[in-house]
Amino acid sequence: MLATMEIVDILQQADGLAETILHSDIGENYLLSLYKVKSDKEAQRKISKFTSLKDLFEDVQRFGKYHPDYKRINLETREAKRDMDMHPTVAEFKMAETELQSTLDEISGLIGHAVSEQVKTPAGNPFFVSSGGCSSGSCGTGGSCGCSA
Repeated sequence: MLATMEIVDILQQADGLAETILHSDIGENYLLSLYKVKSDKEAQRKISKFTSLKDLFEDVQRFGKYHPDYKRINLETREAKRDMDMHPTVAEFKMAETELQSTLDEISGLIGHAVSEQVKTPAGNPFFVSSGGCSSGSCGTGGSCGCSA
C-alpha cells in the first residue's frame, strides 16, 4: 500500500507542477497566443491552406520528382508555409510555443538528473541548439551528434 500512496503523491505533485507552469508568465503567454491564433480568421485560413497543400504534397511525394505536378505542388506548399509562418499571430504563437517547450525540457532535465545522471532527458530541439553537440552523452543518438556517448 505504501508504494501506491507514493505514486498518488508523485502524481499530485506533478499536477501541481503543471498548474504552476500554466499560471507562469511563459504558460500564460502561450495560452494567450494560442487563443489569438485560434480566433484570428486570417491565420486560420492560412493554416488551413497550408494543411491541405501539405496533405496533397504527401500524396505527390510518394512518386517523388516523377509525379507530373511535383514541382508545382512543392513550390505552392513551401509558399503557403512561408506565408503562414510570416503571419504575425502565427509567428507569435510559434515563439511562445518554443519558449514553453524549452522550459519544459529544462524542467524535465532537472527532474531526471535529480534521480540519476544516467536518466535520458530531452536535450532541446537540435535545430535551435547552438552548441556543437550535447556534451552529456545522454542525447540518445549513440554519439552520432558528436557527444561522448
